[in-house]
Amino acid sequence: MTTAYPAIEELKSQAKRLRQAMEARGTTVPHSVALELVAQQHGVRDWNTLSALATRPNEEAIAALSVGSKVRGRYLNQPFSGKILALSAQGGGLYKITLHFDEPVDVVTFESFSAFRQRINAQVDGNGISPRKTSNAVPHLVLDI
Repeated sequence: MTTAYPAIEELKSQAKRLRQAMEARGTTVPHSVALELVAQQHGVRDWNTLSALATRPNEEAIAALSVGSKVRGRYLNQPFSGKILALSAQGGGLYKITLHFDEPVDVVTFESFSAFRQRINAQVDGNGISPRKTSNAVPHLVLDI
């Protein structure tokens, strides 16, 4: 069973509220001690461990995805549904993803020409949005997660 931990900002707020409550009762506690106490309250040995386990905002969405997951979204502003064939972290909060669309997507907007794609490789951030954009500032890939 995987334990879900609050966001790092919430954990820091808990430590701040704990310090304030203890000071109101006459006991001064350094912030570092309050952080360690919050970690113990969450069943973790120390603050460093808890902060490593804490949910970070841009990791929440992508963490729900895995190889084989069905996804929907927009590729070059065209709606799609498909399946994740590969997903790996690249560092810097970016992920490499390979998708296979259920139906090929026409990636050309010109009326008298078409070019269909059914399998793509892309890079997305933790929210499933590609950092690369088209000439009109639309992300190449946006996953609905």
